[in-house]
Amino acid sequence: MHAESAIDRKAAALAAFKDLDREPGVPKPDPILVVDNVVRRFGGLTAVDVGHVEVQRGSITALIGPNGAGKTTFFNQLTGFDTADSGQWTFNGRSMNGVPAHKVARAGMVRTFQLTKALSKLTVLENMRLGAQKQLGENFWRALVPAVWRGQEGEITDRAEELLARFKLDAKRDDFAGSLSGGQRKLLEMARALMVQPELVMLDEPMAGVNPALTQSLLGHVKDLREQGMTVLFVEHDMDMVRDISDWVIVMAQGAVIAEGPPGTIMSDERVIDAYLGAHHDAPLSESDLAEQLHEAEVALEAEFEEETKK
Repeated sequence: MHAESAIDRKAAALAAFKDLDREPGVPKPDPILVVDNVVRRFGGLTAVDVGHVEVQRGSITALIGPNGAGKTTFFNQLTGFDTADSGQWTFNGRSMNGVPAHKVARAGMVRTFQLTKALSKLTVLENMRLGAQKQLGENFWRALVPAVWRGQEGEITDRAEELLARFKLDAKRDDFAGSLSGGQRKLLEMARALMVQPELVMLDEPMAGVNPALTQSLLGHVKDLREQGMTVLFVEHDMDMVRDISDWVIVMAQGAVIAEGPPGTIMSDERVIDAYLGAHHDAPLSESDLAEQLHEAEVALEAEFEEETKK
């Protein structure tokens, strides 16, 4: 049954992208996230300048680009961890401009970090409990009356235990988070994000620093997010992973979205090749270019010979 559901959701995601143009900012049939004219500057440097981009509901969308393209900064704007200089964006039709990070998460849009944010001196289970929203015991006066919050805490613990089992971290439930490996911390951060019961999960380089033994496990969990009814937007540099799990790819360079398309064809797009390797990297040299390069080489050799004869 789960296999059939997985096929159905994958097919639905691919069908949504089937006839779309391969242009930056192309409208999607059912966008969960819509971004318009978001700009973030640091002094004289424009780190993000995204004109328009939409993320299709129920899909796994990859956000790729060379180092310094502005991908993480863009994530920070959308999730309330930084403030854009201008622009607007909506999640489920609701404006998220100026909304602080904890309220963005409460609305159903959560993100993980390239460098994990697990609280090292709390246990794995305590980290999970912290991810739950609207806990009654967080109010000072209600906290003094255990009968008010004990039932909810039991439900939160049950949900945390269920997620830890799904991510194969249940054996680590009582260990300090600081004792986990890098890959296990990535799993914990993803599991903790699900305590919010989000609609959109944003993963910032989920495979960074993960050993090969856990890579396949993480890949499976990312795919499973869609099968659980969530939308995924992730930043990644590993093109094999992008081709394996994404339904659609958005490419950033120098802060802007320069291309969009399916993973099977996006890396052959000239705009993408130029962004990664430099414009005209593969253009054939003309006869004059070849002659000039040959002349420069001969001059260099003559100069080197003269230096040797002077010694």
